[in-house]
Amino acid sequence: MINFVGAGPGAVDLITVRGKALLEEADLIIYAGSLVNPGLLDYAKADCRIMDSASMTLEEVLAAMKDAEERGEMTVRLHTGDPCLYGAIREQMDILDKWGIAYEYTPGVSSFSAAAAALKAEYTLPGVSQSVIITRTEGRTPVPERQTIIDYAAHGATMVIFLSTGLVEKLSKELIRGGYSADTPAAIVYKASWPEEKVFRCTVAGLAETAERAGLKNTALILVGPFLTGAYERSRLYDPDFSHTCRRAKEK
Repeated sequence: MINFVGAGPGAVDLITVRGKALLEEADLIIYAGSLVNPGLLDYAKADCRIMDSASMTLEEVLAAMKDAEERGEMTVRLHTGDPCLYGAIREQMDILDKWGIAYEYTPGVSSFSAAAAALKAEYTLPGVSQSVIITRTEGRTPVPERQTIIDYAAHGATMVIFLSTGLVEKLSKELIRGGYSADTPAAIVYKASWPEEKVFRCTVAGLAETAERAGLKNTALILVGPFLTGAYERSRLYDPDFSHTCRRAKEK
């Protein structure tokens, strides 16, 4: 059995209970060494084989999985955050399907959740933002048509931008060109939930200067939108004047 496991955003104790149990049972752990906290490997049993996929190709990772399967071993493929976001797991699962090798997928806490916790922020605020756009800046890897930063900025929603700290000057210009004002609140969260976590608050126009001053080039998320500051409406969920299936509105 192959188990794809979300390692969480960084902090060792933010892996799920199921994910931890699988790490403890694994005969082989293939982990994304450039992003996954190596402290998670302390959960591995003494005779577990551990491979760092940072320098491996897709073919090499799959060959290691297949070899372990032929040995009757259980493999954990440990991805950062939750593998559904920029995890490149679909291409692995498709080949395993072709080979007839069984696998399961255990989700993890995404770094975009850890970034909100670091900021003590809520992405969705009544009257401010009811949608969250998770995306990245186009660099060496292209993005599909009509899914650029400029396209998404036009919505004025909360934006969580991955894999873009090294392209932050371009990102800033495209956010403004797409519709955000230069003074729209923004933040950069470096290594959310790690011991070395840092939070930098700025504006869309100040993103590049902030990143340069802090020496940030990777492993950071960029957050954009008025959810970071300003007024918002009270949620109706707990409003005494609002009825729902669990509570009747109080009479005035």
